[in-house]
Amino acid sequence: MQELPAERLEQLVRRAGQGDAGAWRELVGAFAPRVFALLLARCRDPDLAEEITQAVFVTIAEKLAGYRDLGRFRSWVFQIAMNRLRDEVRRRGRHAKAAGGTEDLELLGGTANLGYQDASPEALRALGAALATLNEAERQVVHLRHLGGMSYQAIADLHGEPVGTLLARHHRAMAKLRQALEESGITLEDLQ
Repeated sequence: MQELPAERLEQLVRRAGQGDAGAWRELVGAFAPRVFALLLARCRDPDLAEEITQAVFVTIAEKLAGYRDLGRFRSWVFQIAMNRLRDEVRRRGRHAKAAGGTEDLELLGGTANLGYQDASPEALRALGAALATLNEAERQVVHLRHLGGMSYQAIADLHGEPVGTLLARHHRAMAKLRQALEESGITLEDLQ
């Protein structure tokens, strides 16, 4: 999943907001896989993640013509996704399962979506176990950064926290992941 340059993204948002179907398709193509992966990692229910992803893009389509804060579009998309997930979980009267464990990796449409298509099953199991060692805030920043493809600034905007706080949290989370993987005899490089 390649990141759209800021200038191209702003152009697409403007054009899609004016009704350009090609620009809309490109925006959906660029963001839907990331939104789905993030939601799936958070709720561990592929059907729910797909349903919410669709709802996110319906919301975006409805509001895009009036959207003006072009520099924060990525954050806006993921904020809508997280809000929809919270609303849906409340509506269904159940709690989303904490992310972590090998099931997360299997549910993500195969590990190719994460760039792990060549990783061994042992390495993937170790990664799942390592993710389970992270607390919720650490898992969330890892998911947003690596599944959502969000910048640290976008994550900071989403959470209303300073960038430095998120950088430190991400650094701690990655150190915990490395340590847990190394204890399993796996390195992050084994996953690439």
